[in-house]
Order: sequence, then structure tokens, then C-alpha cells
Amino acid sequence: MKLGIFGGTFNPIHYGHLRAAEEVQAKLNLDKIIFVPSGNPPMKGRELADARNRYKMVRLATFKKRSFTVSDIEYKKKNKSYSVNTLKELQRHYKGARLYFILGIDAFIDIPNWWQPDRLVTLADFVVISRPSFKFAGLSSSPYIEADNNILKRLDSGKIESYKTALAGGRNIIMMRLTPIEISATLIRKLLHQGKSIKYLLPEEVESYIISNKMYKLKV
Repeated sequence: MKLGIFGGTFNPIHYGHLRAAEEVQAKLNLDKIIFVPSGNPPMKGRELADARNRYKMVRLATFKKRSFTVSDIEYKKKNKSYSVNTLKELQRHYKGARLYFILGIDAFIDIPNWWQPDRLVTLADFVVISRPSFKFAGLSSSPYIEADNNILKRLDSGKIESYKTALAGGRNIIMMRLTPIEISATLIRKLLHQGKSIKYLLPEEVESYIISNKMYKLKV
């Protein structure tokens, strides 16, 4: 079984997240995408919604697609959650499965600052997806991959859609260019602060949940 592990704060989840999961699943022929909303991540700011609310929003956003599922493995932790521990637990739970850890360019560049990064890169294959305002060429400075800078530039220009190479620790890394969607959780929170509509940026069920719970300092 091939499982995509898509972690994040999902603060809130939106169509950019869902489209990315859809494309990665299709391109890699994954059996499932497991969304893992963070509990108390060690490096996020003050405007992070309660873990319970973020978990519920991801459930609402994904329930219509059978191959999308949501894990509460981090949400239920009382202490800070670290990706290295999450992947270890998922390995134990899905014995024999091949795990694909999905994250954006910006997150992968920051991997050296994560908890036990040398161990982390041995636990799964990594799928690094395109993100607005970030370039694959920026990965050339990563200590965990050896990639031809010309190939990374071809990814950025759209001349190739994906590139697979070795990851330190014996795993693989797949860099993947996805359909660009200019939606971000930051934008959604900003619109809510301003009392503006967030319709068509995220599923209606999530929009209704945010409004009914008056989240993100919603102006009414």
C-alpha cells in the first residue's frame, strides 16, 4: 500500500490543499492521502486556531472523497508534535505500507531546523510540491539532496513536471510541479479580519464552520 502523508496546520484548510492532495495522489498512484492536522507544532505563531477546530475543519473538507482520510495522531497529543514522531507512529500503524511525506518547497528548505531532521529523512519518501513565491532552485542549498541546479530551474520554468532523485538516508525525494493556485490560509484569515467574503476559497462546510464558530476574529 502507498500512502501519502499530508501534514500541516490547515489554519484553515482550503482548496489549495485539496487540489495539491488530488494531484499528488493521481501522479503517484497513491492508495490514500492521510491528512495530519498538527496539534501544538513547535514553530507556529500566535494566530493558530485550536487544534480541535482545525481537525474538525479537515474532516469536513475531506469526508466526500473516500481515499482522503484524517488522522488525529497529532491533534490528540497534549505536548508539542514533531513530524519524526508522527512518521514513526504511522509506520507502526500501517505496517508494510510505503509512506510518502508531502510538503511544500518552503517547508523542505526549513527541514534542518526541525526536530531530528537526520532521522526524519530516513522514515519516508518525500514529495516536495510547488508553492507560490518559492522556487525549486532554492532546494540546491539543502544538505539532504544532490540535485542538478539546471534540472531544478527546468522545474521552475515548467519544462518538466517532476523530478526524482535520492534523499540522504536511503529514501527518495520527488519534486513535483502542481497546478498553481493562489490561495493561502493567510489570505483567508486576512479577509475574515476585514469582514470580506471567503466564498469559493474553501469548501462550503468549512466556511460555515468558521462563521458559526466566529473563528479568526471574524467581523460580523
